[in-house]
Amino acid sequence: EVQLVESGGGLVQAGGSLSLSCAASGFPFDEASIGWFRQAPGKEREGVSCITSGVRSTYYADSVKGRFTISTDNAKNTVYLQMNSLKPEDTAVYYCTADYAPACPDYASEVHYWGKGTLVTVSS
Repeated sequence: EVQLVESGGGLVQAGGSLSLSCAASGFPFDEASIGWFRQAPGKEREGVSCITSGVRSTYYADSVKGRFTISTDNAKNTVYLQMNSLKPEDTAVYYCTADYAPACPDYASEVHYWGKGTLVTVSS
């Protein structure tokens, strides 16, 4: 059974930092493209960042480029999202995602596995 368990969300002031973690199990970690989506109140889920299987190329939404960094620890089957210079518009539930695919999903409808999410709130 595939399991994705997020941690690290919380409340932070604008300009601050948070680090999210996602512990994965139930599948070959290095054979999956793994990443993060988020959903703000009243909005659709959107891709934030992803790291591909195999060569581990990284991708970021334009809104987070230069501020967020995705990384993995294959020994721990864990993916991280370091979020710096947070803005109120980053407030959302952040979901860890995984797919047996060489490329990262562009849309939420393409994602096969989801974590339960962790809430990030950025106050102004």
